Amino acid sequence: MPIRNTSPVANEQVALVTGASRGIGRGVAIALGKASWTVYLTGRTTEEGATSLPLPGSLQSTAHAIDEAGGKAIPIRCDHRDDDQVRDVIERIARERVHLDLLVNGVWGGYERFVADAPPNFGPFWEQPLDLWDSMQAAGLRSAYVASSLCAPLMLDSPGGLIVCLSSFAARNYVTSVAYGVAHAGVDRMVADMAVELESTPVTVVALYPGIVRTENVLRNAEYVDLSNSESPEFIGRAVLALFDDERRTMKSGQALVVAELAGQYGFADVDGATPRSLRGELTGPLTPGA
Repeated sequence: MPIRNTSPVANEQVALVTGASRGIGRGVAIALGKASWTVYLTGRTTEEGATSLPLPGSLQSTAHAIDEAGGKAIPIRCDHRDDDQVRDVIERIARERVHLDLLVNGVWGGYERFVADAPPNFGPFWEQPLDLWDSMQAAGLRSAYVASSLCAPLMLDSPGGLIVCLSSFAARNYVTSVAYGVAHAGVDRMVADMAVELESTPVTVVALYPGIVRTENVLRNAEYVDLSNSESPEFIGRAVLALFDDERRTMKSGQALVVAELAGQYGFADVDGATPRSLRGELTGPLTPGA
């Protein structure tokens, strides 16, 4: 990667967004850039075409979009299944910025099998490879736990840090696969328990439920998905920003929050001016994973 200016500036707001080469992580990172944040972004795909997945997206393209939007991007290649690599990222942030205001856990593994097929193959659990479970847990639930654990000390001395773990309605309703649902249910319980242990600190932790998001993979399979009530990846970023700006956000700590419902509460719309409705109580089919 090219050398970038990483010098801190006064009163800068600093975020780490994991899994930011594409999908929701990319959208959140760009939304933060538009709000002039300094964004450390991680992922495994450094440049376009440097992956076997038939999808666009890379750390460099996300970083370019952040810089163009007026933010400061610091891309770092990181495989979040490797604790040492994650620790190196957090230690770099500690050296360069001392503090961290926001962590968005956007890494999620296991999509590779779904992305390889068009339409995605959501067969029953006995037809899925056993390592699908391991991928969802290791590069999903566990990666969020590790990043949160390593980032929390950097957030304790800030005016009020925020940890966001991307989750899904799959935590409560059958959506796509057994492994997918169990991993997201684990995210929700993890967030609830983290909130108990963070109660005496200024740090807030929440799980966030998007709806149907127009990620690269969803758009690739648009003919199989009803996009009439869909959300852009940046819409989730606007929810994160609204939460961060809420001086009473600690009252939401430990909760699973719905992006579309936050839009109604805080008064923001999607990038196209649309106001997607919440999917709470009206799931009628599978949500295509937003790889």
